[in-house]
Amino acid sequence: MILYTIGFTKKSAEKFFTLIKENGIELLIDIRLHNNTQLAGFAKGRDLPYFLRELSGCDYEHCLNYAPTKELLDNYRNKIVTWQDYERTFSTIMANNNAVNDFLKRFWGKYDSVCLLCTEATPEQCHRRLFAEAIALREQSIHIRHL
Repeated sequence: MILYTIGFTKKSAEKFFTLIKENGIELLIDIRLHNNTQLAGFAKGRDLPYFLRELSGCDYEHCLNYAPTKELLDNYRNKIVTWQDYERTFSTIMANNNAVNDFLKRFWGKYDSVCLLCTEATPEQCHRRLFAEAIALREQSIHIRHL
């Protein structure tokens, strides 16, 4: 399986959906805590399944179990915790949610190309990278590609 990650910020709708289609992504998993805010633009959760299906032939799922908590997001945004603290806390949240096992049980072997969606433009300081790395650490035949 190729596990892609993508953020919609700083991407046009054309760029975003072209990347999904050109990379043959079969399933996009939305791992945002809030996927219906005004700032989401073309990536609003209520519209995204339609756009993905019609423009890219891609399925959609929103999985809150793979998202950070509101408290963790707020603490990081307000500089109460550092990125290193965020990484540790997110790892604990994922362990408590049994997120990696859940992902593998639900999607491993059913898809060849899956993409984790979040907001951040780049993966360096985004939970989608942390989650993808945790999955690949557990199932080493999974290859990560950031779009």
